[in-house]
Amino acid sequence: MPGSRIGRTDVTQNITHMKKTLQGSFLIFLFIAAIATITGCSKDKATLAVPTVEINPIVRGLTSTTITVAGRGTAANIINENGICFSPANKTPTIADIKVTDTVGGRWEVNLTGLNPGSTYYFRAYATNDAGTGYSDVLTITMPSNNAVPTGTVVTFAGSVSGTGGYAEGTGTGALFNGPQNITYNPLNSLLYVSDTYNNAIRTITTGGATATINVSPIGYADGALSAASFYGPRGMSFDAQGNAYVADLGNNIIRKISTTGTVSTIAGNTISGYVNGDAAKAEFYNPTATVVDPSGNVYVADRTNNLIRKITSSGIVSKFVGYEAKGGYSQITVPGYLDGDASTAIFNYPVALAMDNAGNIYVADYKNKAIRKVTAAGNVTTYAGGLNYPDLIGNPSSLAIDAQGNMFIVDSNGRILEITNQKVLYVLAGASGTTGLQDGVGAAARFSNPQSIAIDGQGNLYVADYNNNVIRKVTVAVQ
Repeated sequence: MPGSRIGRTDVTQNITHMKKTLQGSFLIFLFIAAIATITGCSKDKATLAVPTVEINPIVRGLTSTTITVAGRGTAANIINENGICFSPANKTPTIADIKVTDTVGGRWEVNLTGLNPGSTYYFRAYATNDAGTGYSDVLTITMPSNNAVPTGTVVTFAGSVSGTGGYAEGTGTGALFNGPQNITYNPLNSLLYVSDTYNNAIRTITTGGATATINVSPIGYADGALSAASFYGPRGMSFDAQGNAYVADLGNNIIRKISTTGTVSTIAGNTISGYVNGDAAKAEFYNPTATVVDPSGNVYVADRTNNLIRKITSSGIVSKFVGYEAKGGYSQITVPGYLDGDASTAIFNYPVALAMDNAGNIYVADYKNKAIRKVTAAGNVTTYAGGLNYPDLIGNPSSLAIDAQGNMFIVDSNGRILEITNQKVLYVLAGASGTTGLQDGVGAAARFSNPQSIAIDGQGNLYVADYNNNVIRKVTVAVQ
């Protein structure tokens, strides 16, 4: 029994010792953890960067007293607050001036009200974290003196008022179309040219509404006189300074020329869908949808399924102008994406339409990226409007046109006709996103059904190929 008492004492002493040891170890552990936490926090604070942000150069909702301005963070970072700061006096406004906050996120949009008509304001996007506040570049806007805004009055210009598809020449609503997918204006003869998809025809319309056919044929491929030539789903068309037309023959995967004397020839492509540069006769395209011609006679092509903009020189050499090329044997169609950059790194996703401004910059309707991209003569690509950072701004652009003053008109295939002024102010001229119909009217009262293309005549009137409605609509724009 004494041995048992000695055993209990030893066990009790051992347990007590273990408790003291564990308590001491735990306290040491807490101390080490606390030091580590403090050290970690200090390190995090030391390495936390001030947010970098940008302001969307396109504004909307502009009246004499209101404006909607957006911004976004340009790098992954922790932020505590973001928004827009502005001032009518400080040309580099800060959060010490007037600020309006928004929900913390990767991008933000602020509706500003109560501004003074006719006054100039300076806006910056900002974001704040524990390291400080980052600011965007300054956006300068002069408020209009009144609330009048550009608005479009829409009428059915040519084709059935009931949307009936068919093929008939006539004047105005006496004519019939079947899936008109492209419309272009030729200033040399004041005619509108329409690619009438399901009739496999190229037709003209006078500004008075009288239609005529310049080519209609069974689906096929044949050069020669217009009366004998054949196409396969002709799409986008553009004109050079002499009035020759360049047609993206989508189904044949080639680029055709219609001379002013009425002769059709193939300037590039061999009817094989693919991606090959070099001699025009050996080059390959994949569903080309649009062309534009520069003053030197070079033709640029929206090579839709290859996700590239191609160039055809006047001497007949085809090259990639801008866009990322697939590497390592991958097909060119495997590289759609969204990235600004130089001619080799920029990435497109379904480029479907082109327009050129007076300075020689090319603008691309980058359909699946919900963007208008700007391409300089040197091949540098930037996002002009919309994009995945601001996906709701312009919807899915299917066409664009630029007037002599630099105002841009855009077809959102979701049902809207948009204008971005040369001051980068966005207005919805007509229609409503996500609603369809064949309804004439003013502004938001008008309805379209999958509009596909837009053209501007010499008087500034707009014409829209309203694809599902089988009609051509005319949009007269006035400030009201």
